[in-house]
Amino acid sequence: MLVLVTGAAGFIGSHVCDRLLELGEEVVGLDNFDDFYSAEVKSRNLVTARGFGPAFQLVEGDIRDGALLARLFAEKCFDAIIHLAARAGVRPSIEQPELYLDVNVRGTLALLEAARAGGVRRLVLASSSSVYGAGTPAPFREDAACDQPLSPYAASKRAMEHFAGVYHQLYGLDIACLRYFTAYGPRQRPDLAIHKFARLIEAGRPVPFFGDGKSGRDYTYIADIVGGTLGALYRSRGFGIYNLGESRVVTLNELLAAIEAALGKKAVRQQLPDQPGDVPLTSADISKSRRMIGYSPSVGLEDGLARFVEWLRKQEA
Repeated sequence: MLVLVTGAAGFIGSHVCDRLLELGEEVVGLDNFDDFYSAEVKSRNLVTARGFGPAFQLVEGDIRDGALLARLFAEKCFDAIIHLAARAGVRPSIEQPELYLDVNVRGTLALLEAARAGGVRRLVLASSSSVYGAGTPAPFREDAACDQPLSPYAASKRAMEHFAGVYHQLYGLDIACLRYFTAYGPRQRPDLAIHKFARLIEAGRPVPFFGDGKSGRDYTYIADIVGGTLGALYRSRGFGIYNLGESRVVTLNELLAAIEAALGKKAVRQQLPDQPGDVPLTSADISKSRRMIGYSPSVGLEDGLARFVEWLRKQEA
């Protein structure tokens, strides 16, 4: 199978590429190495994939570039697409809403159109738990209304899902939208809480701590995210939306304590007010994902944090 992976140099994308290659698939990775964080870090993410030689090809480019997509799809007969490229982050989206609309919605639409024109019938798209917004009863089910997004990022991801549904209805494409719940692990983006907190604690610097620490998240280890993503690739047909979480809510206070335990160091808190756009809780109902795509998360937070700390210390050695 020849698979196009967009956002291939990112946190989740690079792990997905590695696993596909380990399974004997061929991968073309597409990434524009944008300025959200260091291009050098993203390049390091691809060291393992590049070790597979001609089974992996990297194309530098933007999903919004229609001419590039047309050339790529003319040259390659893709069997499937895993679309992970996006402008990420809730808080930055409040400052740059037009950019998030352009990349996450228009970019996804360009890719859907290229897939349709190129005869690619199987797609997996990365959505987000952020789409549930405010007022959704926990644990979140895929059939919840999702009509109160709290940020442009969340709204852009929900719009992306709607376009995916339209392309399934019009053209019969098999499309799975995956609502990721706070992925973490080796190669996690440096701006995300676990990575950021761990680096600051290691350095003895204050940790920015927003709110009273009672907000809760469903933290999901990267190996489980990858397992669910490939489960959707190989098993999902028609149009489906699937939650990928651990199905365990951890408060911010509990998370900080767990990171302290994994590092063997105490944090110095810098208390700050709540941030606009952040949802107070994410909690995944994963019963549909278990049933439909064989999703079976197995790495708990404590084990996952130990693995992450081991990786982090190797990077800084």
